[in-house]
Amino acid sequence: MGITEKIVALAIAFITATGYTGVFLLMILESMVFPIPSEAVMPFAGFLIFDGKMTWTGVILASTFGSIIGSLISYYIGYYGGKPFIAKFGKYLLLNQHHLEMSEKFFLKRGELTIFISRFIPVVRHLISIPAGFGKMNIYKFLIFTIIGASMWNTLLTWIGFKLRENWEEVMQYSHTIDIIVVVGIVIVVIYFGIKLYKGRKNLNN
Repeated sequence: MGITEKIVALAIAFITATGYTGVFLLMILESMVFPIPSEAVMPFAGFLIFDGKMTWTGVILASTFGSIIGSLISYYIGYYGGKPFIAKFGKYLLLNQHHLEMSEKFFLKRGELTIFISRFIPVVRHLISIPAGFGKMNIYKFLIFTIIGASMWNTLLTWIGFKLRENWEEVMQYSHTIDIIVVVGIVIVVIYFGIKLYKGRKNLNN
């Protein structure tokens, strides 16, 4: 079994064990400031839909409700003190004031549609609810754009996973190439987080 197949097997085993509750909780974290990408969760839920172990309705509802709860928590973090929160706890989540300022500028420039658009943008989507909070965005509009954006994004990723599973034999014909790409990706991620941690500790010492 190659690296890709092992990663897929582990991810599927985890989501199978935790079920819809696991999808719900992971998407809560994904919609907050925790570095858990939806791209690493939803496609594997799509795998399980194809295998008959989950349903489209259950997965989309669980993931969307998770996204709503996580976004609301971030919204109220921003509403009651976003910048101080990132300044105090951001280093533990590999986030800093720059990430928050980037999200804030994006929010101010794009307006309310940002809450919808940001669901499709890495890093920004983890933080955008915080500037929406301290910008005192109307909560009902915030919820509407969050629900539309999150449900569309979660559905797209789930569909991609479903189609991959459907064509898994063809995909695995290129397993060696995929393994190389995965290994290179893991190395890049490890180096990136290593540098971030090193800089964070260096700043703390200074």
